[in-house]
Amino acid sequence: MTLRVGFIGLGNQGKPIAAHLAPAGFATTVFDIAPAPARELAETGARVAASPREVAEAASVIGVCVPEDDHVRAVMSGPGGILEGAAPGTVVAIHSTILPETVEEVAEQAATHGVSVLDACVTGGAARAAQKQLTYMVGGDAEALEKARPMLEASSVKIIHAGPLGNGARLKLCINLITYIQWAAAYESFQLARAVGLPQEVLEEAGQSNGQITDLMIQYLAVHKMPEDVRKGDPIQTLMRGHTRIAEKDLAWALKLARDADLTLPVGGLVSQMMAQLYGVEDEGQR
Repeated sequence: MTLRVGFIGLGNQGKPIAAHLAPAGFATTVFDIAPAPARELAETGARVAASPREVAEAASVIGVCVPEDDHVRAVMSGPGGILEGAAPGTVVAIHSTILPETVEEVAEQAATHGVSVLDACVTGGAARAAQKQLTYMVGGDAEALEKARPMLEASSVKIIHAGPLGNGARLKLCINLITYIQWAAAYESFQLARAVGLPQEVLEEAGQSNGQITDLMIQYLAVHKMPEDVRKGDPIQTLMRGHTRIAEKDLAWALKLARDADLTLPVGGLVSQMMAQLYGVEDEGQR
């Protein structure tokens, strides 16, 4: 029997994940508040739904990739949400980077409907999603994970069962902390090299040769290599504002996780105040 899958949230990360589902042979239903990405996926064989509820009525495994905790709550239990349409036995895999307690909250609500929730966070970014190279970090019930596994395998090279519900979110926040601290290290070394007249290619070659500069760091630095008029133009500034908002939210959640564990993260705290600068956002008061 063909697995019936759904996907909600077709943004920068969600769309390239969902784009693999219908071509992989799944009966796929998708939804996003913006019509354009849904129309694009319709060309791959997906059916476009009018609401999360309609997705749930059509699917037994559903991926959710929306930006923030409140968006997850709305998609799950708001008017026209998943829980209005999901049959008992449905599995919802939440790919959003959210707090562990948010995952636990929505899972508790879902359980009253016979629906299982996984925090199936992703690492690798949009480029690796497009190449089916993601890693999923999954918290939750092993049986629910096995039901969702075929959908996750369509866009991944590795699926890590991180343990009980909430551990996927915890692991993702730890990984993102590493990522943004790396951005700060790459940015400052790049700025120093530029200031002293050292060619950026030499810095990258030396750093990559011993693993200190990763491929992701090279991708990050691309924005700072752009001509100033391009980097400061509206298209790039709009894109970088979006990256900054997401990064600030992710770091805020990592710092909250640390406070709840009676732990201080002084470097993470400093980097959380630098994200606009690290992404080259020129807005007054942000740098």
